[in-house]
Amino acid sequence: METALTIVFGLIVGSFLNVVIHRLPLGQSIVFPGSHCPSCGIPIPFYHNIPLLSYFILRGHCHSCRAHISIQYPLIESFCAFSFWLTLHFFGLSLAAVFTATFICLLITLAAIDLKRMILPDELTLGGAALFFAYSFFNPAISQLNAILSGLGAALFFSGFFFFYLKIRKIEGLGFGDIKMVLLMGLFLGLHRLVVAIFLASLSGLLVGIFLIIFKKKNLKFALPFGPFLSLGSYISLFWGPDILAWLGSLYQ
Repeated sequence: METALTIVFGLIVGSFLNVVIHRLPLGQSIVFPGSHCPSCGIPIPFYHNIPLLSYFILRGHCHSCRAHISIQYPLIESFCAFSFWLTLHFFGLSLAAVFTATFICLLITLAAIDLKRMILPDELTLGGAALFFAYSFFNPAISQLNAILSGLGAALFFSGFFFFYLKIRKIEGLGFGDIKMVLLMGLFLGLHRLVVAIFLASLSGLLVGIFLIIFKKKNLKFALPFGPFLSLGSYISLFWGPDILAWLGSLYQ
């Protein structure tokens, strides 16, 4: 029963995240008006707004104007449900699970917005950082000092990289949104998981960049959002960071 309720709750939260992803970058309220089609503006009745299920019943089209509904909606809903289940599996019903699920929601939302809009809203990065600073007083996994030093250290390191790259190449290698995002990551993950997260983000970003250069004929000035890679690295490190760190350490023994 706990598993079933967790998955259903994850689907509902995922549906809300889709609203945030669409409205927040546009400066719209995430509460009012209620759910409506972005194309025709007609309100969506509750029986056509069932997470995941409605997408398949409507075959990916608005019930009113038949406009196409992005595959993003069921993907985020299902991934959020899976993530909540994974959180329950690792942390059980606990305060840590609640904040872990919140962290995951931020990762999902930030990745999707950065991928679509090339921005990382302050409401999510700085708002999340403030939330996890408060949680650092109660976080059983890491000490408050670890959380603060990890967040500030990562933000300072990325700031240094930002200004160094700007001075050398005369272009921005990172955005300030990325700097704020690593602050958020460090405050929640702590040093060890943060190191793994940034390593995985850098590696995956490098591999995707090389792929785009070779196969899509992009050049080195091509703007590639880093937020999705930071989210991916954080997500993996959140659950398996210590194991990855131990494995990497074993390679040098």
